Amino acid sequence: MKTKTLLILALSLSLTRLCSAQTSPTTTPGATTTTHGSNAPYIQGPVWTLTMIRTKAGLDDDYLKQISGTVKPVYEEEKKQKIILDYKILQGDAMTPQDCNIIIMVEYPNMAALDGLRDKMDPIIEKVMGSEDQRRATAVKRLDIREILGTKTMREITLK
Repeated sequence: MKTKTLLILALSLSLTRLCSAQTSPTTTPGATTTTHGSNAPYIQGPVWTLTMIRTKAGLDDDYLKQISGTVKPVYEEEKKQKIILDYKILQGDAMTPQDCNIIIMVEYPNMAALDGLRDKMDPIIEKVMGSEDQRRATAVKRLDIREILGTKTMREITLK
């Protein structure tokens, strides 16, 4: 009976060690943890939000002119205040009539940077783009030239 109990105890301890080794948290660059690291084949990096946009035929330049005066100054101020790390705008051909032709990418240092983001952004947006009524009027105008197909949040990784 003692042998059976010892065997079960040893097996339980072995399984506990194996499970805890497999669930070690990954670390992000600059993060401070006291763990021994992860066995994941990558290192977690910054977080990107991607907004996929489809402009109506021939209206790419019109849309890009609009966001140059509104979206760009907001992103520049967010960079200055270190709310975001960077932003990029990609333009290309749509593969299908339902595909995007513009992608706006915004880089955040980590997932935690998304917590309370609206509280940080609202004053910047109001300063650059005006009152809520002005912003709504701008958004309605944009409906005539573009459609937002979706937004996705993804973490950048670096393979080990």
